[in-house]
Amino acid sequence: MDIRRVQMTGGSSFVVTLPREWIAASNLRKNDPVRVTAQSDGTLRISANLSDDQVSRVRTIDAGSCTSAVFLFRSLIGTYIAGYTEIVICSSSPLSSFARAVVRDFTRMTIGQEVMEETDTMIRVKDLLDPSEMPFEKTLNRMFGITRAMHEDAIRVVEEMDHRLALAVIEEDRDVDRLQWLIARQANMGMRDTRLLRRSGLSPVEIVNHAIVARIVERIADHAVKIATNAAALADHPIDPGVGARLHVASAFSLEVFDLAARSFLSHETGLANQVIEDVRRAEAFCEDLHAHALSMPAGPAVALGNIAESIRRLAEYSGDIAETVINDVVEKGG
Repeated sequence: MDIRRVQMTGGSSFVVTLPREWIAASNLRKNDPVRVTAQSDGTLRISANLSDDQVSRVRTIDAGSCTSAVFLFRSLIGTYIAGYTEIVICSSSPLSSFARAVVRDFTRMTIGQEVMEETDTMIRVKDLLDPSEMPFEKTLNRMFGITRAMHEDAIRVVEEMDHRLALAVIEEDRDVDRLQWLIARQANMGMRDTRLLRRSGLSPVEIVNHAIVARIVERIADHAVKIATNAAALADHPIDPGVGARLHVASAFSLEVFDLAARSFLSHETGLANQVIEDVRRAEAFCEDLHAHALSMPAGPAVALGNIAESIRRLAEYSGDIAETVINDVVEKGG
């Protein structure tokens, strides 16, 4: 750490000298301009780059070192979330068919990634998305809407045994994954590049909170898939009308809690957030009642219905986690 004293020049201006090593590394000369940006935490950022253009970051992945398609896909997703603007997938020998298939799946399942160049031994994927085109709040609001619809459809799968609707729920989960990966990516990029942070209009704490809530919503969507999947075990064992009514009540109430959590996050209202936390207890009681009635069913269907009750409970509890994030954020801002 280098401590420097603030000096006064001209009777009204304050100056601090810059490290000679940094000047040399930045290729700066006398009278060259620099960008000085005040950060939300009270610090200053000094940059020799005056452009608002996104900083290019390239990562090379050796497909030959990835022993499976899953490993390669995870490596690509990790690189995407880390915020690299260009990914080069290469191999010392011709790329395998599974590697090419994985790259195609990767570009389909992520937002803004496109293959720009391809040879026998290399594929170059470039990010074409302007982060300002997908603001955090807009993306998260879309996640809220898709996830809510998924839970409504999942309960309909249980009630109506509509297997095509179950497949639709699984497909919608992929959309939620894509949006969660995008928010995680943009959060990493914003924390690394203050120009992107400034363009987002959010503070570092707000960006982190958006990433946290996006991850929570993604987990809620996963539970919608679990509900739709467990419905298959109930196909040959129709639910008793009394149990069906309890299922409907528990699900509807937990969805109301989720709606309230989403509203509290988007409006930053601690009163709504506190109501969510209070309502979680009622939702848990509904789910416990549903689980108790499932025990009267044969073993297989009882387990499936118990799993469904657990997923409904998790919907409410994760909503409580969103509400706690709202309260923490407002308190951190001094509200």
